[in-house]
Amino acid sequence: MSEKTYSNIINNVLKPSSSGQYFQKFNPAKPSESLGKFPQSNAQDLEQALEAAKQAFEIWKNTPAPKRAEVLYKAAEITSGQKEELAQILTKETGKPIVEARGEIQEVIDTYLFFAGEGRRIYGLTGQSELHNKSITTIRQPIGVCGFITAWNFPAAVPSWKIAPALITGNTFILKPSSEAPLSAYLLVQNLCGAGLPNGCANLLFGNGELGTLIANEPEIKVVSLTGSTEVGRKVYTACAGQLKKCALELGGKNAIIALDDANEELLLEGVLWGAFGTAGQRCTSTSRLILQKSAWSKQFLAKLSHAANKLKVGDGADEKNQIGPVISAKQRENIHGFVQRAVLAGGELLCGGKFLDGEGYFYAPTIISQIKPEMELACQEVFGPVLAVIEVDNFETALKVANNTDYGLSLAIYTQNINLALKASNQLESGLVYINAPTIGAECGGASAFGGWKHTGNGSREGGVLALDTYTQYKTIYIDYSEKLQRAQID
Repeated sequence: MSEKTYSNIINNVLKPSSSGQYFQKFNPAKPSESLGKFPQSNAQDLEQALEAAKQAFEIWKNTPAPKRAEVLYKAAEITSGQKEELAQILTKETGKPIVEARGEIQEVIDTYLFFAGEGRRIYGLTGQSELHNKSITTIRQPIGVCGFITAWNFPAAVPSWKIAPALITGNTFILKPSSEAPLSAYLLVQNLCGAGLPNGCANLLFGNGELGTLIANEPEIKVVSLTGSTEVGRKVYTACAGQLKKCALELGGKNAIIALDDANEELLLEGVLWGAFGTAGQRCTSTSRLILQKSAWSKQFLAKLSHAANKLKVGDGADEKNQIGPVISAKQRENIHGFVQRAVLAGGELLCGGKFLDGEGYFYAPTIISQIKPEMELACQEVFGPVLAVIEVDNFETALKVANNTDYGLSLAIYTQNINLALKASNQLESGLVYINAPTIGAECGGASAFGGWKHTGNGSREGGVLALDTYTQYKTIYIDYSEKLQRAQID
């Protein structure tokens, strides 16, 4: 069977890149299996997509929000009908277990439905003037063309978190997915176009980091939203700041679970296993530190945890029995192994894992390393793999200090049956997300949720809930004077 070659999507038309160059995407569980060839886009492709998005914006911004919502409702319906097919493709693309892939596609559906509902709730403000016969109204309006640069670990959900609030508020977009996960984004945009989105509202360009740089530096792109590394985030932020345009950043994390000596052991065991090793540790919210209060049970708990981690089934995510899939690439696996080796050399005790696993794919054993000190590399730097650093502390106050002792501030959790300590921790932990008696993963896409971090994890933007509308709208205040006579302010 010949290898499929994909095209960019510009103005709802499939277009090959002007560069004539392509890259291949392979299944990380079966690196010999190619998922297709994708175009390496350049500045000329971006210019074409930008022109289409700008023209479409003039139509889409004047479309009533409830009408825009109909497109998102239809896209949710189409996605729901393709759920299993899309999940299978996502598993081949990222390696994640099929159960997780199904959950991610459901996240896309839920995100579309939530923001479609916001189409009738794009509220502003109405207030009293300081003058007679005058009213003040503040409304939200769209900004223009948005540029989305997304990561590979959630190649369907993360783009949907950007796309849905941007579209419902009247913006158009250009999406550049990671070259490690291009296919899910392609299907996402195809379904939006199939749902009746006007031509040019959704544009997809494949490419590498050079294309991302072009998007960040393009003055006609009025909003840039990036999910990626802190290093890349700094570059995007600098480019956007120079143009005084909006920039939303969702970056790295070094998340921790604090486990006090009164924690429910069963809940804690499940939470640490899922938080540290779900998605092979390749989440920005993955639990990469366990801050464990020393007690009579802590040593026994670590033994149980290591035993349970050793029993996790690692293999091709397409096989229903496997709980952990491969990491995304050979390079990433080598990077993960380097962290482990350096931690052991620095004095860490390897409790389990720490090795490549047999098989064709990029499999790495779930790894737990104890005797980690707060200042060590493994306690401070993001690994993005199935590696858990165990840091033992004497008391609650020290646990809080250690949890906050990183440049990141995305997700922190505490396990305790003491409600006073739980609430104190929720107030003092320096992170955008705090969980009580639950792991550091599991953010929702609507309601009162707001996904985003503090410190070097981002720049204050939020995704996944109603606050995401702030990124894609600008405020306009309208003054209405309904007096029949000229009003003058009297100053005493």
